[in-house]
Amino acid sequence: MNIDTETIVSVSEANQNFSRVTRIADAKGEAVIFKNNRPKYLLIDLEGPPLSGLNEKEKLRFVAERILNDSRPAAGNK
Repeated sequence: MNIDTETIVSVSEANQNFSRVTRIADAKGEAVIFKNNRPKYLLIDLEGPPLSGLNEKEKLRFVAERILNDSRPAAGNK
């Protein structure tokens, strides 16, 4: 997973200033929240590209497939 460094926020900062996290997701399409110096959570703008124009079911399917695809390589390394 490639992460744009401008989208990274610590979990403590996200807890204290969630509006900043949403502004990042609005501007960049997503925000990555780090916990213990590792990516832990992903906030996605469901209204922005590539999800704009999709209905709710299609958005959910897109996000689920993305999560599964990102997780599959890691699952094999257990």
